Amino acid sequence: MTGRSLPMMRGHAEALMPLIAAVMSEAGVEFSDLDRIAVTVGPGSFTGLRVGVSAARGIALAAGKPAVGLTTLATIAAPFFEADESKALLAVVDARHDQVYMQLFGPGGRTLVAPRLAHVRDAIRAAMASPTRIVGNAAKLIEAAWPDNERRPPLVSAVRAPEIAWVARLGAATGDVSDPVRPLYLREADAQPQQAGILPRR
Repeated sequence: MTGRSLPMMRGHAEALMPLIAAVMSEAGVEFSDLDRIAVTVGPGSFTGLRVGVSAARGIALAAGKPAVGLTTLATIAAPFFEADESKALLAVVDARHDQVYMQLFGPGGRTLVAPRLAHVRDAIRAAMASPTRIVGNAAKLIEAAWPDNERRPPLVSAVRAPEIAWVARLGAATGDVSDPVRPLYLREADAQPQQAGILPRR
């Protein structure tokens, strides 16, 4: 499978489409050859989610193919359940300010706690009920705050982002492609409209 990764803080909109075009060219695949377009919808960076979802919907519309949205947390968790279905798993993404985006899965990948924004201590409390693996870019944050008198997690893996191969696999396996693809926002955006430069209406 062909893939590329380009970590960045800004400039997503300008970089994404040329990157997609380069990967498609490298793979020797036309957009019309695709069966569906899969994209992670969050939780995560507001800008990244908007750009990614807009690009996926635009490609799907132009190619006449369905678009499929997958949550970031479930996509991060998927390869760990392929390796071992017997233990619970907490997928966590850093939301800053001592908060995480979290989803708790039971054995076999069944969702026990749906995606939500939570304080680190509440995420830890949710994971302490049984031996629970901790994965995601906030895994080390959870590990550092874990109470000393509690049983340690059986696995802590600070994976930065979902594997693109798993985005493709889960997207291909999704049965219902009728739902519109929208970003999954679990809190309000940090950016606020600027009022100082707005001219009064006449």
